[in-house]
Amino acid sequence: MSISQITTHVLDSTAGMPAAGVVVELSARDGAGWRLVGTGTTDLDGRAKQLGPASVPTGEYRLRFDTGTWFAARGIPTFYPEVQLDFLVEEEGRHYHVPLLLSPFAYSTYRGS
Repeated sequence: MSISQITTHVLDSTAGMPAAGVVVELSARDGAGWRLVGTGTTDLDGRAKQLGPASVPTGEYRLRFDTGTWFAARGIPTFYPEVQLDFLVEEEGRHYHVPLLLSPFAYSTYRGS
């Protein structure tokens, strides 16, 4: 399988472990709304490498993480039922890695490599 141009990695920062089993959606800006490009689920290492096509055009994209379902399956209450990250793809063909560091009451992200 080829790796998507856009990938992510989710880490459970409270446990210090990868967050396996988080459902992730990749969408692209389409006029005033969003168009679903692909979906995936984080693997045992917390990575989602097959979220969409191997190449996407430049534009605005969104990753949506179903954090509420993931925490509920572990019996952990959370303040954030989902996390949405909007970002720009400015170079066609360049790899974009967008990690998420997650806890029940906080999250952070950065542009990865």
